Amino acid sequence: MPKVGMEPVRRKALVDAALKTIGHHGSLTVTMLEIAREAGVSAALAHHYFGSKDQLLIETIRSLLRQLRADAVAALAAAETPRERISAVIRISFNADQFAPEVVAAWLAFYSEAQRSEEVRRLLVVYARRLHSNLISGLKPLCGSADASRIADGAAAMIDGLYIRQSLKAAPLSIDASVALVEDYVAGQLQAVAAETIAPYPTLSPQAGDGEAKVSPARAPY
Repeated sequence: MPKVGMEPVRRKALVDAALKTIGHHGSLTVTMLEIAREAGVSAALAHHYFGSKDQLLIETIRSLLRQLRADAVAALAAAETPRERISAVIRISFNADQFAPEVVAAWLAFYSEAQRSEEVRRLLVVYARRLHSNLISGLKPLCGSADASRIADGAAAMIDGLYIRQSLKAAPLSIDASVALVEDYVAGQLQAVAAETIAPYPTLSPQAGDGEAKVSPARAPY
């Protein structure tokens, strides 16, 4: 019988072991016995705490999401400007813990499993919505709602794409390089929006002799 008070410790050990084992295998075809062995417990004890491998895998995804959320909340609380909020979200997405090889491999395995498991798909949709919402919180004060949503979609797609790129062992990108790529994209998009906002407006200037008003490219006053 499990010792009283050990359940939280054992459950965390099993979740950590599941993440590590999935990362090493690169897929979800691991067994409860392999996960239990990595955690240093029996398969029977693993089943006692989680009931099935599927439930343990779901809890592993939830654990990753909880850590991401906690990191994001702390980083956003420290940001003082909308632009700093954007940078905080980007940096958090590439935290060293999230960028570890076994974690990247596990995320890819979970995305693959989402094609078959509605529960896994639902959790990954939660992740995508949180990322989009966090980016919007910084973008919206800097541009209109439509532009903010569009830029957030692009930045989120880059973040996810860089995770896939990281799985290519022959051509991985560093954390700083990945952050810089997303930052450059956001900066370029914001500059483009600002340029459109302040673009010159035509004004009408009467031309001597013909009595007609013609367009001149002078900037409209603000």
